[in-house]
Amino acid sequence: MIYEVSVLGMAGTASAGQSGSLSQTLLMVGVLFAIFYFLLIRPQKKQQEKHKQMIESLKKGDKIITTGGIYGVIANVKDRSFIVKVDDNTKIEVTKSCISTIVVKKDQPSSTEENSEKGKE
Repeated sequence: MIYEVSVLGMAGTASAGQSGSLSQTLLMVGVLFAIFYFLLIRPQKKQQEKHKQMIESLKKGDKIITTGGIYGVIANVKDRSFIVKVDDNTKIEVTKSCISTIVVKKDQPSSTEENSEKGKE
């Protein structure tokens, strides 16, 4: 009987060690999730929100670059796409999500115009 009691005592100790190990594992998973959230998920959401605001601010006459590297000027704005003037007689339709960068806003003077104005003064 003494032998049985000692076996039960060891079994009780092993389960207590396992529950401590389980709580430590859950804590580590929580810490890893927090790290991934602050290093990967949150910055990506901020970048997506910034891109969405940039797309919403575009209007006719803005000079843009598409994700494919095509430079153009927005000729028309539709619900889900833009008509982009690439050359004198060439226009293409691109989806709004394909706009990568705004080169020059229509109401913002370009750097060459600013330099020419400074030279006049």
